[in-house]
Amino acid sequence: MLDIFIILTFLLAGCVKGVVGLGLPTVTVGLLGLVMAPSEAASLLVVPSLVTNVWQLAAGPEFRALLRRLWPMLLGICAGTWAGAGLLPGGSNSTWPTAALGIALAAYAAIGLAKVRFRVPAGAEPWLSPLVGAATGLVTAVTGVFVLPAVPYLQAVGLEKDDLVQALGLSFTVSTLALAAALAGQGVFEASAAAESLLALAPALAGMFVGQWVRTRVRPETFRLCFFLGMLALGTHLALRGVF
Repeated sequence: MLDIFIILTFLLAGCVKGVVGLGLPTVTVGLLGLVMAPSEAASLLVVPSLVTNVWQLAAGPEFRALLRRLWPMLLGICAGTWAGAGLLPGGSNSTWPTAALGIALAAYAAIGLAKVRFRVPAGAEPWLSPLVGAATGLVTAVTGVFVLPAVPYLQAVGLEKDDLVQALGLSFTVSTLALAAALAGQGVFEASAAAESLLALAPALAGMFVGQWVRTRVRPETFRLCFFLGMLALGTHLALRGVF
């Protein structure tokens, strides 16, 4: 059974995703990283992340066109995650992955707070896309979080708003499946972990519905600011705890 901290974490993570369209894995693994190894947190994330991101992916208008454009990055995500599968150890050796998770969260928050806007020329996509995917896969393997560098990259390639939301859903879906396969190969995502992950789906979906309600009443910019400040504080704490 899920304890109250895990339930509240998925409620909060679902709420964040309902408001800003992303953040479920970031919040979940970040907060659960306070009480368990990143690999254990990532195993709980699999089912909620897969369901919510397939939902986000299916709601978009240009799946085939995005798949044709982004397949090198998606292939790179799979390759990077599987190549780094052995880098996501369990609780007995979780100090440096906790530090890496904290650094990843803090870096993501810093980019968001600075409102950095990258631009990727169309001619650079064929060679840059698989490199971004492989780097994202390696970060996923180490931390269980798959926002860097995929999210800034997708924001930089000139997608329209609806296409960007669907592209994020596609990237996160592939990352979740690759992570699940890597965890299963390491013996972390077994039947008991899958059952707990399925139980975590309910609070995640409930949080998403709350977040969609909040989105109509709170300025997204204000919520994003609070989200990134929270991630910066959490990431800094995890990084320092992992080092010291």
